[in-house]
Amino acid sequence: MLTQEQRSNLSTGLARYAITLVSAIAIFWFLEIADWLLPGRGLDGYGIQPRTADGFRNILFAPFLHYGFDHLIGNTIPFVVLGGLVIIRRESDFLWVSAISALVSGLGIWALGFPNTVHLGVSGVIFGYMGYLLLRGYFERSILSIVIALFAGFLYGGMLFGLIMPFRPGISWLGHFFGFVGGGLAAYWMVKDE
Repeated sequence: MLTQEQRSNLSTGLARYAITLVSAIAIFWFLEIADWLLPGRGLDGYGIQPRTADGFRNILFAPFLHYGFDHLIGNTIPFVVLGGLVIIRRESDFLWVSAISALVSGLGIWALGFPNTVHLGVSGVIFGYMGYLLLRGYFERSILSIVIALFAGFLYGGMLFGLIMPFRPGISWLGHFFGFVGGGLAAYWMVKDE
């Protein structure tokens, strides 16, 4: 049984985690609405363009942008669920895994993507969350990390087929693959440093 102070601390922590996740989603939606309102290509031109100077700079911006509301809706729920499973341990885990996954995914796209393409969206980070959750269970081998890994696998294990089915039109397989790799690297480094 939890004490009143423990319940209060848990409630405060969960509220802070929810605010972090909702704030990220609000940024995605605000930017997509702005993109919709802007004439021409709007913000979509700020995606990763392989092996270009602008494309390299845009590694920082691309995870926040999406190709329309359907793309954003498709990413919102898995971002909240898998991001929530990452953040539930520590908010710093969420921030590090997000940053590492976005960076590794972006660099992989920039270095190996097809020329004259533009890559947008947070799906590389989402695949990073999956890689982190699954591989944290493997590297840490605690009951909690294994249960979380199994739960994530149960909910979103089907997304792993996206890693073995490359080159579907309109899907950045490289972003997904390197995001997953980034999440795995984050899991390795975080478990090693604890």
